[in-house]
Amino acid sequence: MDLSKFQTFRVAACDLNGRMRGKRVPGDYAAKLDRGTIRMPLSVLNVDIFGADIENSPLVFETGDADGILLPSGRGPMPVPWLAVDQPLVPMVMHHDDGAPFEGDPRHALVSVLDRFAARGWQVMAATELEFTLVDDSEDTLKTVRDPRNGRRLTSPGILSLSQMDAFDPFLSALYQGCQDMGIPAQTATTEAGIGQFEITLNHQDALRAADDTWAFKTLIKGLARQHGFAASFMAKPFEDDAGNGMHLHFSVLDSDGKNIFDDGGEAGTDLMRTAVAGCVAAMPGSTLIFAPHANSYTRLVPGAHAPTGAGWAYENRTVAIRIPGGPPAARRIEHRVAGGDINPYLTFTAILGAAITGIDDDMAPPAPLTGNAYEQELPQLAADWQTAIDRFETDPLITRFFSPMMIRNLVMTKRQELRLMSAIPQTEHWKTYLETV
Repeated sequence: MDLSKFQTFRVAACDLNGRMRGKRVPGDYAAKLDRGTIRMPLSVLNVDIFGADIENSPLVFETGDADGILLPSGRGPMPVPWLAVDQPLVPMVMHHDDGAPFEGDPRHALVSVLDRFAARGWQVMAATELEFTLVDDSEDTLKTVRDPRNGRRLTSPGILSLSQMDAFDPFLSALYQGCQDMGIPAQTATTEAGIGQFEITLNHQDALRAADDTWAFKTLIKGLARQHGFAASFMAKPFEDDAGNGMHLHFSVLDSDGKNIFDDGGEAGTDLMRTAVAGCVAAMPGSTLIFAPHANSYTRLVPGAHAPTGAGWAYENRTVAIRIPGGPPAARRIEHRVAGGDINPYLTFTAILGAAITGIDDDMAPPAPLTGNAYEQELPQLAADWQTAIDRFETDPLITRFFSPMMIRNLVMTKRQELRLMSAIPQTEHWKTYLETV
């Protein structure tokens, strides 16, 4: 795509909450993107969910709020189908003036973890399944979406309902076209257990590209929903008495010959797979903040809400946090089922894949695979509330194996500020903060 042909285009990097932070620039900037011409304060990737600076942040008060430089991520420019005027988006990553990666950028955190796999001659392949809910936010109270065919509100879920998909076909067709235009490999679409809830799966691909696409995909869905007269929410729990939104990450690892290192020719998978599972299980309680980063997240992470709250694993069992799906041995993979739809994709990939490679590096042994309903079994638990999740993330020694000290500090400071501010807002009003921001 020749960016110089456009009057303007957009550049954006990812902040700690997964939001796009950047600028609209003239088309003649196209030739300057890799020269560090575009500058932003380093602290802009460390603002809170409201877009405000973090109080007493070292990025502001110890460095004088210094600038960093934005450089292209390598994902390449993408069209922005939800805008009326063509202005492509170029994903960027934050660096220091000397070109060194800024450790407060979530994408750099994922690259550091993937480098550990690459050092062994391995490539991680990954795919995401994203749930979202279409809603009506036109009033002071969040409401279920209206059926476009008759204008009446949906009152019941339409699990795997083709009729309900027909009702929203213009939106879903635009979504598939948008994915094609942006180079995002969308696969199946289904209606889910929530009222107005859908799930879209993305195809397996290189893990860094999968994270890039998941980040862009969430923005695409929100933008196209607005075009069609409703809003799309990735809140973990848009409605208290309805199903929540999750994001499942599937991953496998290929060696230098292209062979899946989890494949032993049978259903059990390899010892390497089990050590990766062990790392994921061990790191799960301390990583709760990554999988449930907001006040609303903890209304989903409760027993009986069909979201895993215990750190366990099993073969072909959808009640566990970590599932080994069936299918051909060559496709043996790990499915991590804990995260809400409100996550930052880069931080979530980092936590899961960082735990997996740490389990492999340390030759960890997993607990026995579970049988039966995992919700009814005694297991190590994820943090039950936001405060506990923040404290665990700050002090868990496993977290330091795949997140830098700066990233841990910045995220903890951000979430403590958000916890304080959100505590002053009635829970019934939280959606007004989170609908557009997660």
